[in-house]
Parts: sequence; structure tokens; C-alpha cells
Amino acid sequence: MFGLIGHSTSFEAARRKANELGFDHIADGDLDVWCSAPPQLVEHVEVTSPAGVTIQGAYIDSCFVPEMLSRFKTARRKVLNAMELAQKKGINITALGGFTSIIFENFNLLQHRTVRSTTLDWQRFTTGNTHTAWVIARQVENNAPLVGIDLAKAKVAVVGATGDIGSAVCRWLSARTGVGELLLVARQQQPLVDLQQELGGGRIMTLEDALPEADVVVWVASMPKTLEIDQASLRQPCLMIDGGYPKNLDSKVSGGGTYVLKGGIVEFFQDIGWSMMELAEMDKPQRQMFACFAEAMLLEFEQCHTNFSWGRNNISLEKMDFIGAASVRHGFSTLNLQSQVQHAAA
Repeated sequence: MFGLIGHSTSFEAARRKANELGFDHIADGDLDVWCSAPPQLVEHVEVTSPAGVTIQGAYIDSCFVPEMLSRFKTARRKVLNAMELAQKKGINITALGGFTSIIFENFNLLQHRTVRSTTLDWQRFTTGNTHTAWVIARQVENNAPLVGIDLAKAKVAVVGATGDIGSAVCRWLSARTGVGELLLVARQQQPLVDLQQELGGGRIMTLEDALPEADVVVWVASMPKTLEIDQASLRQPCLMIDGGYPKNLDSKVSGGGTYVLKGGIVEFFQDIGWSMMELAEMDKPQRQMFACFAEAMLLEFEQCHTNFSWGRNNISLEKMDFIGAASVRHGFSTLNLQSQVQHAAA
């Protein structure tokens, strides 16, 4: 069985969903009540791939909401409690979705293996970052030509280049895609220098300097709400892949020759009988999901019960090849721009 640990996009969205599910005792509570609410296994699902493999899964709502991010101990407890519930339910492989994987990495939850009487088995959990990185890289390859960008000559800026997903995207674009030039953007200088040496190329730049030069911008870092982008300074056309969380790039730039695509999202080949993807505000919640969630499904399809994506900067090209092949084999496709491009052409 695979598991997905997720959460609502906001406190108000969480309260609405709790009302729909009949959890009146917390739906009407304030944020303090939600901070103490335990995780809930809210849905079971059965999924069959085109390869004829059928698997069972469960969705666990961590009862975390983004408004809790400033409460360090609460955020940490929410994720660990959800992981404990998944393990107690006997789930073989569980993906940490949304902010839960960010909390796990940034708050170093590896130091907190014991939750009450349960010792967490790390082999049962994955961040899903390998599949996310592969999907984002493929979205660059698939969609740049649709808007008239020749990747062999293009400058591709990766914002958040030194993170787990960002560094993997850089490795793929450098070794497999062969882009014209990588523009490496991140907050800390030394990790950028280390990445540049590993790649054997790429130009370290500030965000302000990189944006006007880039034909493609891959965002794999959360975007500050205060960030403003001068759309007139961007190249035309410009493809922007919004691979951060939450996905709010389209509120900063859109239209004209700038194409914004939600990054790290896949679509299954047929409807899945679940309701929880509505929380993630997917355009097609019966088919679309975050690639990190799909990684748990793929590992269950493949009977590969291991922490496939674990730790920072451990994503190899070989792992991306494996999970990418499994993604195609089991009926997933990357989210693409066709509808936007067709609309612009009309």
C-alpha cells in the first residue's frame, strides 16, 4: 500500500474540507485548536496502471496549514505525527507532499526518529523529489519548443539551483538536455560554487541579473510574496516553470510572450476515484497530482519499497531515469502548455 501525506492550501480551505468530511469538532475551531488536532486518514483508493498492476493507497491529512509555518514545534509535530500514523497503518511507502517535505528537510526531522512509542522506519518514506525533478526537467524539454525556444541555444535560469530538486534539474539539463547555458541562482554562494564545479559549467548570477537574460526560468524555490518582476524586462518568448510551493508565479507575471506553467505536476491516464486532490487546487483533480505524490504510487507499482528520495543533493541521473521510465510505463504524463499556446495563437 502507498500513502500520501498532504495538507490544505490555507486555514480557511482546511476548515471547509473538515466540514465536508464531518469533522465538526475541529472545523469550527480556531488556529490553536487546529494546532493540536491529530492527523487523519481520510481516504482509501485503488489505482490500476496501463501495465495491469493494481495497488491500494491512503491519503493522510496532516492537519497542518501554511499559517502554522511560523510555529516551529507545531509544524515539526504535525509532520512526525502524520508519519507515525502512516507507519501504524502498515503503509509500505509514503510520500511527503507540499510543505511536509520542506518541513522535514529544513527542520532536520531525521533527528526525531522516535514519536511516542513508535520508532519511525525511514525506509517507508520518500520526499518524492526525484520524480519531481524529472518531471520539471521534462517540462522544460517538452514546452520550450512549443513557444519557439531552441534549448540548444537557450539560457536557462534555475532559481533555487542548490536545493535537492534544483541541483537535480541542473544535472539533467546539463548532461541530458544540453541547453545553451545554465544560469545558477540561489541564496548561498559556496553551494553555488560547489554545484558549478560539479557541473563543469554554468554561470552564477543574482536573480535580478538572471531574469532579463533567461529564455527559460525554472523556479524551484518558494517565491517571496514581496517579490516583484518587471515583465517588460523579460525576454520574449520566455517560459517559466513554477516548481516551487505554493505555486503563485502566475500572479507575478503572465500573458504576452511570457508563458507560466505549473511545474512538478503530472496527470494520470484515467480518472482516480478520490476527492483529496481538490485541496491542491488541481485543474483536473481526478487525474492530476503533485509528482512527489506520484512517486509513492510508482514505487508501489514497482514494488520498490525504499526511501527512494532521501536527504539533500542525493538525486542521481540513474534514479531519474528509473523513476521517469516507471512514470511513463504506469500511465503518467507531465503537465504541458498546449492549451495556453493554442489560445495565444488563436
